[in-house]
Amino acid sequence: MEGSMSFAETTLLGAIAGVTIYLGLPVGRLHRIDDRLRVGLAMFSAGILAFIFMDVTTNAQSIIAATLGQFKHGRTGFGHVVWLFALLAVGFVAGTAGIAGAERRMRGLHRSTTPPIAGAALGAVAVDDGARLAGDVALLRANALRTGMTIAFAIGLHNFAEGLAIGVSARAGAIGLATVLIIGFALHNATEGFGIVGPLGDVRPSWKWLGAAGLVGGGPTFLGAMLGYQVHSGPLELCFYALAGGAILYVIGEIWAGVRRYNHREFGLYLLAGGFLLGVATDLIVSYGGA
Repeated sequence: MEGSMSFAETTLLGAIAGVTIYLGLPVGRLHRIDDRLRVGLAMFSAGILAFIFMDVTTNAQSIIAATLGQFKHGRTGFGHVVWLFALLAVGFVAGTAGIAGAERRMRGLHRSTTPPIAGAALGAVAVDDGARLAGDVALLRANALRTGMTIAFAIGLHNFAEGLAIGVSARAGAIGLATVLIIGFALHNATEGFGIVGPLGDVRPSWKWLGAAGLVGGGPTFLGAMLGYQVHSGPLELCFYALAGGAILYVIGEIWAGVRRYNHREFGLYLLAGGFLLGVATDLIVSYGGA
C-alpha cells in the first residue's frame, strides 16, 4: 500500500479542486447578450446539471445496492436497507419540494409570473409607469440571483460528496486515485461555474455575488476532503447525494420553464447536449484513474 497523504496535503488539494469553480463564474459579468446566446448559456448549464444529476443518483443508488448485496449474503439486516432508502427519499424530497417551498416563502406576496431564469426576460416586463417598472426589474433580478444561488447550493452538495471521496482515498493510501480524483474534480468544477451563471440572462451579478456563489458551490469540496479524511460514512454520502439530486432536478425544471418561451429551441437543445457531454468527458478522467 502507498503511504497515505497527510491531512494538510489532503486539505490543500481539496481546496485546489474546489477553487476551479471560479474559472467559469466571470462569464456572468458579460454585458447584455441576445436571446440566442441567453438560451444557449442557460441550456448549456442545464446540460451540465443533467450530467451531475445522473452522477449523484448513480452514486446514491450504488450505496444502497451495496447494502442490498450485504443483506443478500446475510451480512446486514433488511432494516438497514430500508433505512438507507428512507434517507434517499427524505433527502430527495427535501431537495425538490423543500427548495420550491422555501423559494415560494422567500418571494412572499411579490411573486412574479416570470420564471427565475428570466432575469433574461427583463425586456418583456409591461411598463405601466416608471416606478412599477423599476420594482418589477428589481424583483426579476432578485429572483434570477436567487435561482443562481440555488444552483450553487445544489452543486455544493454534490461537491461535498466528491470531497468525501478525495479524503477517503487519501487516508486509505490510494494516492494515485486521490490525485486523479482531484484533477478530474478540478476540471469538472471549472465547468460548474457556467452552470451557476448561465441561467442569469441579462442579470449581471456583482463580483461579491460571484465570490459568494463560488464559495457556496466550490467550498464544500474542501470541507468534504477534510471530513472524508477523518471519517467515512456511507449514510452521510447518501444524504448529500439525495439532497443534491433533488435540488438539481428542481433547478433544471426552473431553467426549462424560463427558456421555453423563446425561439432557438433547437440551438438550445444542441447546447444542452454539449453541456451534458462536457460533464461526461471530464468525469471520464476520474473513471480512468479509478480503473
